[in-house]
Amino acid sequence: MKSFLIILILLTGISYSSFAQKEIKYTEASALHITGKLKENAPGFHRLDTAAYPALPPGVKHLLTNAAGIAVTFTTNSATIWAKWCVSKSKTNENMTAIANKGLDLYVKRDGKWQFAGVGRPSGQCSNYQITKNMEGGTKEFLLYLPLYDELNKLEIGIEEGSELHAGAEPFKKRILIYGSSIVQGASASRPGMAYPARLSRRTGLHFINFGLSGSAKMEKPVADVVAELDADAYILDCVPNSSPEEITERTAYLVRSIRARHPKAPIIIIQSIIREISFIDKQWTSRMKLQNENMQRQYDLLQKQGVKDLYFIDAKGLIGDDHEGTTDGTHPNDLGFDRMLQKIEPQIKAILSKYGIV
Repeated sequence: MKSFLIILILLTGISYSSFAQKEIKYTEASALHITGKLKENAPGFHRLDTAAYPALPPGVKHLLTNAAGIAVTFTTNSATIWAKWCVSKSKTNENMTAIANKGLDLYVKRDGKWQFAGVGRPSGQCSNYQITKNMEGGTKEFLLYLPLYDELNKLEIGIEEGSELHAGAEPFKKRILIYGSSIVQGASASRPGMAYPARLSRRTGLHFINFGLSGSAKMEKPVADVVAELDADAYILDCVPNSSPEEITERTAYLVRSIRARHPKAPIIIIQSIIREISFIDKQWTSRMKLQNENMQRQYDLLQKQGVKDLYFIDAKGLIGDDHEGTTDGTHPNDLGFDRMLQKIEPQIKAILSKYGIV
């Protein structure tokens, strides 16, 4: 085959270099800039060092090993970008794409804005994938989002031999912590960069930190204590979907007051649950959802009457539209549902944050 190629080159006059594959050299992602952790001292690609918080529920500890919201930033002049990565042996969630669950999502900065550049498609527990090729020359800035719903055990970035790779700068300013359910974590976005905290970050330039806990955002006291301990310029509580009506009544005040005690002036924004599509069919869900959102409204009103300042509320109306096309499985937004959600919450969040000089 190689002899045939050489003969073809001689006959056509095409240079051999146009066919040759350049060698790829790999660099551990830990040598680059990692952004999006709840605390910088978290091990590997975990969001938090859960060993430091023994009182956290086991399910919460496991979910905090998922790399949701974490990204690697780097610059390179390579025309090609590869990635090698390893995740856990867990199966892909049935309501998510493999790319969102276990894959990678690359963005490049163009004209000051982040633009989609390619994905890393997982092929097993360990994968090696060419994310981009034939890119234009010059040094470019990249943002690589990590898997939403899996533990990332190893990640290497590959570039062409002779090209340069450097750690990128922190791409976002300030810190807005979003504590919430699987919807915050990213289900069921098509790829990691489409989770709504990530989209808010790219659209605003602010850093929306993903504290999404799939099925486990229930405002337990140990979790509330962690939320309050984490430093942020603002706090968004999108935890209604996981909390029962009773838990909302019993636990909301402790969570809000704990944050306020540690952060006297930081705005706290409560978001009601999206109206799950399943609630239009399943009457038990109809009743549960109604009570969830009503109880959160009552808790917000009560806290305001009790003098809690800098507390805000975003209601559920129209969060994912009213044509019943905004979810993947009746519960979790698809990309359309997330887009509609952003159309409603982004202007309200920006208006609130601007009062505090955060925007």
